[in-house]
Amino acid sequence: MLKYIAFTFVFLVLFLCSCRNNLAGTAQSSDAQTEDTLRTITADMAYEGVNNYCHSAYDWSVAKDNPDIMYITMGEETDSTYQVVFRSYTGAFVHFYVNKASGTTRMVEKVPNLNIEEESGTIDLFDYLEKQN
Repeated sequence: MLKYIAFTFVFLVLFLCSCRNNLAGTAQSSDAQTEDTLRTITADMAYEGVNNYCHSAYDWSVAKDNPDIMYITMGEETDSTYQVVFRSYTGAFVHFYVNKASGTTRMVEKVPNLNIEEESGTIDLFDYLEKQN
């Protein structure tokens, strides 16, 4: 009889520890989902971040008198990315592929007249968004 009570007690302790760990995992998972939800990129955020990046990385003085030679516009959208396109006064285009979930932005430079297309690197979009209070 004593063996039965000891076995039941050990089983009960293990069961309760197991449930507590599962609840902790659920809470952590919920926190991660909340953080991901807060970091989800909208189309406006993608445009703003790329616009801020382009104004810090490229010389816009040549477009002062003719703003049509340099611009930023939204491109195609997929389930996972936004495309933002920067047109340089040289005729080159830089396509920014913004990951909606992470903010990681892949840049691809294209020069249509020369048939050139090459990867130009990546940026974290959150580095170029205005700090919100």
